[in-house]
Amino acid sequence: MRRREFIKIVAGSAVSWPLTGHGQQQTAPIVGWLNSGTPRTFAKFLKAFQQGLREQGYVEGRNLAIVYRWAEGHFDELDAFANELVADGVALIAATGGARSAQAAKNATPTIPIVFVLGVDPVKLGLATTFNNPGGNITGLTIITTELATKRLSLLYDLDPGIRNAAILVNPEAPTADVEIDSQRFAANSTGRPFFVFKASSDSEIDNAFASAVEQKVRALVISADPFFMTRRPKIVGLAASRKMPVMYPFREFVDDGGLMSYGPSLAKAYYKAGIYAGRILNGAKPSDLPIERPEAFEFLINLKTAKTLGLTIPSGVLAIADEVIE
Repeated sequence: MRRREFIKIVAGSAVSWPLTGHGQQQTAPIVGWLNSGTPRTFAKFLKAFQQGLREQGYVEGRNLAIVYRWAEGHFDELDAFANELVADGVALIAATGGARSAQAAKNATPTIPIVFVLGVDPVKLGLATTFNNPGGNITGLTIITTELATKRLSLLYDLDPGIRNAAILVNPEAPTADVEIDSQRFAANSTGRPFFVFKASSDSEIDNAFASAVEQKVRALVISADPFFMTRRPKIVGLAASRKMPVMYPFREFVDDGGLMSYGPSLAKAYYKAGIYAGRILNGAKPSDLPIERPEAFEFLINLKTAKTLGLTIPSGVLAIADEVIE
């Protein structure tokens, strides 16, 4: 059985049961979950999304059905998955796991409400008219990760003043790749230090990127805030450890898995708010009336155990500004 066929069968089973309430059989709204990643790596964020829905009165299996489409890093399947959700007659599409999911959903329907979670400016990407008035059938949360390039790189330099060069690892298939490269290069050029770019959209290319970084004597690495890399967290963290390379990650989940440090917004909070938006829309709100939200704060995390393994002594000034230190 093909992977897509298996996913569709499993997802379809979620809506095969009857729902009842107040002694009467009712028709439950169906939410289509479109995600570029895998169930395992996004389980925490799905739970946060469901919590947001719950606070708006919707509980999966009770008065709500969710049809799942997981691309598992195969971005080229998102368009077909989005079209399948439209054909399934969903009441709303939760386009999660990055800009590519939102684009696929937007291309699939001009009428079904869409709530997205992505890391770039949705207005620049052509998904919305403005932040305050998105227009059309789409709204959601942007975690604006591409705008944090300068801060991430400066924290790496603060970690070790001896770092003379650094690099970024990006997914060339991501619509935000060029933006992230330009942002990081600008940040590096302002310090007068050399900067490298490595690209990977497969496991073997991740291996090659780390090998090339070592060969070119790159001292530190920044991981792009791309959904594909989220699905490869254990692999990337393991390679960084084996290569003894300081790495700055975009989200705390990498640090929880043993990565050195991260700076970025809380993905769990973004998915929780997306669940609230989805619930409000199911309750009658229009996507065009719900402003696109941005993060209220960013988190800086350091894993001291990993630092010790890498032979690094974290400067007291860097520790002082950390929001959380994992020991």
